[in-house]
Amino acid sequence: LGQSYELDAIAAVILGGTSFVGGVGSIWGTLIGGLIIAVLSNGLILAGVSDIWQYIIKGLVIIVAVALDRYRLQAGART
Repeated sequence: LGQSYELDAIAAVILGGTSFVGGVGSIWGTLIGGLIIAVLSNGLILAGVSDIWQYIIKGLVIIVAVALDRYRLQAGART
């Protein structure tokens, strides 16, 4: 039933630098995150990756971005 862009929107915001647990983000970071997701989606389509694997890959990108953000926050708290 149509396109669902929720995962893409969440991924764009997270990749743009907005902390998943709250914080300050920027419109420019979100635009760059959106560009990254658009390039990733286009590349996966051109490579012939099925829809379900595209969702899995995008989900993994979100998980990695959140994990890196948490690591960065914890490393900053130790200093």
